Amino acid sequence: MSVTTTPMTLEDYLNYDDGTDTRYELVNGELVAMPPESRLNVKIAIFLLSQFLKLGILEDRIVVKTQIAVSGSFATAREPDLMVLSETAAIALEGASQSLITYDMPPPLLVVEVVSPGQEKRDYRHKRTEYAGRCIPEYWIVDPIAQKVTILEWIDGMYEEQVYQGDQVVRSPQLPNLELMAQTILGAGR
Repeated sequence: MSVTTTPMTLEDYLNYDDGTDTRYELVNGELVAMPPESRLNVKIAIFLLSQFLKLGILEDRIVVKTQIAVSGSFATAREPDLMVLSETAAIALEGASQSLITYDMPPPLLVVEVVSPGQEKRDYRHKRTEYAGRCIPEYWIVDPIAQKVTILEWIDGMYEEQVYQGDQVVRSPQLPNLELMAQTILGAGR
């Protein structure tokens, strides 16, 4: 649900406070209220966070509740479920006044979106294009509805996709030591 009528700039968005606990994304200059996350999605994101920590990724390089400025007709900022930052991106974000990866910061190495019911088009189509515009090396679409994990790898200016289901081991170019089956990731929230 959009709550603005005049396109907002990224600066307007960063200064916006309606006095509520409502979470928003900025989509093409429009302030859009984010629906509450399902418990299933939160559990999957927490499971992946724990697995990334077990791989030895430093906790300051794994972020949640952090947004990223992406391309759109007007200003757009998305809030992925989970991101893994490069060392330089983590340093740039450390000094930021808000938890937002701006255009002048390096993009994350990996972005994870857990698909919510009714949001498939947003995660598979819109965010794919927006993250491609930032040249994010790897984008995961974890879909508990369709029971699949899609890994998109940035190669030669576009995303190449690999879909994993059931007992297939998910292969992550950014996390080569990760050895999880798709069903393990998808079942984490159950």
